[in-house]
Amino acid sequence: MRPIGLILPLAAAAMGITVPAAAQDDAAPQEEAAVLGLNHIGLTVSDLDASTALFVDVLGFRRAGGDPDYPANFVFNGEIFVTLWQVTDAESAIAFNRKNNVGLHHMAITMRDLTALHALHETLKTYPGVEIEFGPEFLGNGPTTHMMIRDPSGLRLEFVVPRGRMSAEEQALPNPRSRD
Repeated sequence: MRPIGLILPLAAAAMGITVPAAAQDDAAPQEEAAVLGLNHIGLTVSDLDASTALFVDVLGFRRAGGDPDYPANFVFNGEIFVTLWQVTDAESAIAFNRKNNVGLHHMAITMRDLTALHALHETLKTYPGVEIEFGPEFLGNGPTTHMMIRDPSGLRLEFVVPRGRMSAEEQALPNPRSRD
């Protein structure tokens, strides 16, 4: 079982939502929910090869198959399974606008630690087709730290280091705001 007691309150706080204490307490005896968790996420992309390369070559996912007739590639990192689907006509595809379209606003991925987050930021600064919306900075009041990018197809990906993955020294660091 994942530590929902840490993840749920952090995500909710970032959105200004209060989470009932019972939802935060892993130790509370409760019946297993019928809906358990995210099985996989399917994302439509305008450049299947470029988006797949980012997931595999930079983010450490591995190819887990695909369907050349659809076309689609499946990638997995041991925790997250992502299906990347190629749009039928990339030239006429409509880019997602997080403020005006219903759909996936972004996908947030937990990073191992701050060192990994900063190394990824440095790599992505020069990675072809990637746009950095903002570099590592506090999520809300911190010390949870995150950054946001758009992949080569325009998908918004957030990378997060929760407080629980930081040492006491790291938690005491000032806000690393590094807007790019």
